[in-house]
Amino acid sequence: MSFSKVGLIGTGIIGEALIEVLLRFGLSKESLFIAEKRQERRVEVINKYGVREIKDYGSLDAILLAVKPQDFMATLETISDSLSGLPLIISFAAGIKIKSIEEKVGNGSRVIRVMPNTPMIMGRGMSAISLGSAATLEDQDWVRGFLSKAGEVIVIDESLQDAVTATSGSGPAYYFAFTEAVVGAARRLGISQEDAVTLASRTLIGAALMVEKSGKDFKTLRENVTSPNGTTAAALKSFADSGLEELVYRSMKAAHDRSIELSS
Repeated sequence: MSFSKVGLIGTGIIGEALIEVLLRFGLSKESLFIAEKRQERRVEVINKYGVREIKDYGSLDAILLAVKPQDFMATLETISDSLSGLPLIISFAAGIKIKSIEEKVGNGSRVIRVMPNTPMIMGRGMSAISLGSAATLEDQDWVRGFLSKAGEVIVIDESLQDAVTATSGSGPAYYFAFTEAVVGAARRLGISQEDAVTLASRTLIGAALMVEKSGKDFKTLRENVTSPNGTTAAALKSFADSGLEELVYRSMKAAHDRSIELSS
């Protein structure tokens, strides 16, 4: 299977990142076509990357849908009658089940579901992919290949996609929210806004690099910072006494359940 003509529907944060990823992967700008409902944005993207607007969906070898979950099925409805060639359909929408896409496109449709996250715009994303019943290993290899240009990729059973959404899909926002709270606490302790942001953000980045570069697990890294009866131990005890683990679980469960609701 050749993937010489690729279409992308939706050019938001993830959509634009996918354009850059596909071009880095080796797809020529002449082989990449986009659809974007906002005219100003469509013109902006075409001028920026030299790609073209989709005119014939039936001529495409693969179609990437990077639209919002609430717009996904309506978007698919508008193009489904044009997909006589049954291109590979790649969904980047949370909660939309492969079966729903297969039923809309028709028998024999090749579908791959992807849960990415926004760090892919920095080349440090996390993507989990699941194959539909008609998708081939060649399809998987192609999708995994271009997504690897944007970070790490794993292949999972679709039954785990809602859990992945709650873990890595929504995950960056958890770390941003926690860091916002650290900044707020630092302000209450008397540190200026500018210095609080610097301290919190550089600590977040440094901690992430330690995870990546040290080869140590989270528990070891945590213990290495924690002296018995010291300041870190006092903070961690407060976290534990406040039920941090249960709070994180309930929050991720809420994201997981919302992902399921989006598919219903």
